[in-house]
Amino acid sequence: MQKIIVDICAIIMPTLLGYVVWLLKNQKKDRDANSKGTMLLLRVQLIEYHEKWTERGYITKHGLENFIEMYDAYHSLGGNGMVTKLLEEIKKLPIRD
Repeated sequence: MQKIIVDICAIIMPTLLGYVVWLLKNQKKDRDANSKGTMLLLRVQLIEYHEKWTERGYITKHGLENFIEMYDAYHSLGGNGMVTKLLEEIKKLPIRD
């Protein structure tokens, strides 16, 4: 009886482990796709905010805080230096209430 249980476990365990590995790989693909999509949406929004504030010639305190927080999230997702240039330009704008 004990040999049968050992034989069954020897068959089931590799199959079960293979399934777990497959699930984890698919979850990683989903997370990567979500991160990429989020990063792209942040970039679009940062570009739009940059255009808005530079056209006005100033930025509000809350606008600057939001821009910096969005930039930090974008950068942590692997965003590139193009948006860093936008941040530098935004920081040079005068702050108004």
